Amino acid sequence: MSAPGEGEDEAQALAPLACWLCERPLGRIVQWHHPVPKSKKGKIKVPVHPICHKTIHANFTNSELARIGNDPEAIRAHPPMARFIAWIAGKPADFDAPTR
Repeated sequence: MSAPGEGEDEAQALAPLACWLCERPLGRIVQWHHPVPKSKKGKIKVPVHPICHKTIHANFTNSELARIGNDPEAIRAHPPMARFIAWIAGKPADFDAPTR
């Protein structure tokens, strides 16, 4: 007999990782993003899709990312990012496209 909640930990460990930005399941290619850039003393890394990673850096400078910190909600609230997340929501995990 397992302890209460023990099965939940196992199920969570087997669940696919989700993208830090768009929260879709990750595909074959995973990139690691520093929410606070390494150049600004950031140490934490989070998994993201390549297209999400490119879009973050196309819309924010390292200084802006350092001010935002590890707050994906603040990034998602930025109007161009909100439009991107709505657009990408229905795409497959390994979808990629040019980023402006």
